[in-house]
Amino acid sequence: MRDARSILLVKLNIKPGQIKKLHDAGYKFLEDLKEASPLSLSKDIGVSVQEALSIIRQIKNDKLPSASLTSIIKRETYAIPTFCNGIDKLLGGKGVTLGKIVEFCGIPGIGKTQMGIQLSINVQIPRNLFGPEGEAVYIDTEGSFIIQRVAEIANGTIARLNETVEGSPFNLETILSRIYYFRIHDYIQLNALIKNMDEFLNEHPMVKLIVIDSIAFHFRTELDLSVRTRVLQMIAQKLEDIAESFELAVVLMNQMTTKFGGNSGPDNTTLTPALGDVLSEACSDRVLLFRRDEERFAHLFKSATKPELQITSVQFQIIKDGIRDCPLPSDPGQ
Repeated sequence: MRDARSILLVKLNIKPGQIKKLHDAGYKFLEDLKEASPLSLSKDIGVSVQEALSIIRQIKNDKLPSASLTSIIKRETYAIPTFCNGIDKLLGGKGVTLGKIVEFCGIPGIGKTQMGIQLSINVQIPRNLFGPEGEAVYIDTEGSFIIQRVAEIANGTIARLNETVEGSPFNLETILSRIYYFRIHDYIQLNALIKNMDEFLNEHPMVKLIVIDSIAFHFRTELDLSVRTRVLQMIAQKLEDIAESFELAVVLMNQMTTKFGGNSGPDNTTLTPALGDVLSEACSDRVLLFRRDEERFAHLFKSATKPELQITSVQFQIIKDGIRDCPLPSDPGQ
């Protein structure tokens, strides 16, 4: 039997970005880091010597952050479903897991806001139906949160739950009262709101989901790169702390940006999620929403907690009632 230091790194409560870098460099067990020096580790995983030293000290001093088994089981049991079984499976089987940060990215009109609204409603599903029975914070940076659309998706959810259990306590007024809405007009407001979110969460302990739609919108302006990076790092770190401390899920909606150059030459362009590595390192899972032949697909292209997962794409649809499975599967043609 392996001892505690031989446990899989992915089973520990280490930052998702660090897990991914360690795994890619061949460090899968704690014992793999036993002889690593800060300098060699920093070169292997592409971080500063100071960050590498911090990782080694955590392990040697047995000060890795931890969570009780009861807490871990509760987070996985009461995940937030998307109402698309395919996407839920990509995210681990039951949907968006509490205590983690998940990113959905894609071009405008692909369904990011619809997904955020659906999750804000589904987080309220009662525990006797294996939901988190929580509340949601919705941070709207683009003005895309339309109350009429929220009502449509809420009514669709009520109808779905009524098919499952008779006398569901869900009603439209209750659903709307459990979504706390913040309209943000610039990155300064966003940073201030996240920085002071602890106070709000302490006053509203039932909150189990924070949606930011979108995280990139106010960083597209002509900000100095160093300022943008510093602010994003602070926001990402704070969101990680909030997700872990309050056992809630953070869902980030992200835009796409054009990347020039690459292996195909300087004139080649590709679409890539905005904000680069600063954001990606904080996310446990990153899902690309895309369209092909007028059909919608979700593609899991990064999973720090499931590094051995065979990455696949699944089809989904958006109807009046919200996010749903497609009646007929379709091949995305990968």
